[in-house]
This record gives sequence, structure tokens and C-alpha cells, in this order.
Amino acid sequence: MDRLNYDHLLYFWTVAKEGSVAAACRRLHLAQPTVSGQIRTLERSLGHKLLERRGRGLVLTEMGQAVFGFADDIFSIGLSLIDAVRGRAPEERLRLRVGVTDVLPKLVVYRILLPILSMPERVRLVCYEGKQPELLARLTVHELDVVLADTPVPPHMSAGVYSHRLGESGLSVFGTHGLTRKHRAGFPQSLDGAPFLLSTTNTVVRRTLDHWLKAQNLRPRIVGEFEDSALLKAFGQSGAGFFVAPSLIEREVRDQYGVSILGRVPGVKEHFYAISAERKIKHPAMVVLTDYARVKLSSTGG
Repeated sequence: MDRLNYDHLLYFWTVAKEGSVAAACRRLHLAQPTVSGQIRTLERSLGHKLLERRGRGLVLTEMGQAVFGFADDIFSIGLSLIDAVRGRAPEERLRLRVGVTDVLPKLVVYRILLPILSMPERVRLVCYEGKQPELLARLTVHELDVVLADTPVPPHMSAGVYSHRLGESGLSVFGTHGLTRKHRAGFPQSLDGAPFLLSTTNTVVRRTLDHWLKAQNLRPRIVGEFEDSALLKAFGQSGAGFFVAPSLIEREVRDQYGVSILGRVPGVKEHFYAISAERKIKHPAMVVLTDYARVKLSSTGG
């Protein structure tokens, strides 16, 4: 039977956490040749390169990222074992690593993830943000447990990953109190010529909204386009123009940014998905996440 040398794994794990061999040696109280040599032995035994030099530093390879995730679980469980033996309350043993696509509104993500922190089990929630292809790549090597996105997995990337529909929301148009008073009459036609802040054209919401505006023969004055939804809302808060956000977080957007609702965009929806490497979700925290979201993410979202 293949055997894993846990000392070698510990040295690799420490180097990955500390960011350099030198820093790991200080923490482990070992000489640099010892740590470097035993990590090379681990790489030979696994048959994969785990670390590679980039510039003056070390970075994890794709396989290194996967091995680090397993090592993190292994040594977290070890610490819990020591706590239990010594009669201390153990640290959490359940962890959910979530990838969040950068186009998702953060208030929606917060609402989806919040119930996990109320579970009877102690859960450590670890969130990463990025582009969907990058996050899906990390999901396939088990560095992430789930990816939250506004689109399902593209057909050409669907091997080994599965999309679970969480729900949808309509869209509402927000603006400062003065701006909404000026344009409230005759909505949505009052948007014609009005200042507008939009997400960039690489998002589903932008393309859907463009189609709706064209169908209504509306031509707002586009003041700015943003990839970051929080930055877009900050400009909207300043009065630079109207912006849209999911109707299900209307109250949160009003309270956080001090804006008013001009109206809701009829017939336009934003969809939400959880993408996992499991056809049937088994992770306890993911079960809570998906069950809650499917109940709360209604089509009206008010």
C-alpha cells in the first residue's frame, strides 16, 4: 500500500502557508536544506511538482494547490484531535471553500451564505473572488467546494462539474433621492436620456438589460461601465447616475447606499447558480446553502 510521509507533507504545507522556504524554516526550527530536500522527496513520491519558482518567490502548481487543500484538512483535524484529548473545545472541523464570480452582487452572496454561519456545526467559511473560468479550474482540482455564479457551466467546460440552480431575481433601478424625483414620472420611458451606470458588456445582466432598453426604444446616457458592482454602486450613491441591482436586495441597497427605487425592470431576471464537482450535493454546508437559497431567491425578490 502507498504510504504518505506526513512530516514531508507538513513541511510542504508550512512552506505554502508561510510563502517561502526561509519563513517555513524559522517556524519549523529546521535548516533550509532539510526542508527543501524533503519537499523534493514528497514531490517524487507523489509524481508531481508541487511548487515552482516565479521571480523571487515560490508559487503552488495546479497539483500543489490540490495537495495543499488536502493537507489543510489533515492538519486541521490533527489540531482538533489534540484539543479533544486535552479537554479543550475543538476548533471547527467543517470548512466550506467558496469561489464567488466577480460579477455577482456582494449583498446577494452575503444573503446566500449567511445561513451557513447559523448551522449547529462549527463552520469555517473561506471565500475567494475571481473570474468564472479561473474558479472552475480550482473547483476541478478540489481547491474549492463550490462556485457561485450568475450563469451555469458553459457546455465546453461541463466535464466533471455540475450546475445547481439556486433561483432568480428581478432587477430594480436605483438612484439618489433627487435623481429619482426628477425622473419618477413616466417610468420606464423617463430613463430615455437619463444618466445611467452599467456593468461591463461581459456580464449576462448587461446584455439582458441592453436588449430590454433596445426593445423599449430607450437610450439612457451611459456615464460609466464597471466590472466591480460595489464600485458601480458607489458612483450611484454619489448621484452620477441610475444603476440596477437585484430586487431581492432592495432594502439592503437602499439602506447601505442611501438611494431610492425608481422602479422595477419588467421581464428582466438575474439568475444564480451553485456549481460543484458533485452531481448530488453532499457537503452539509452546501446542502444548507442550496436549500435556503431555493426558498428565499424568489422571482420577485422584493
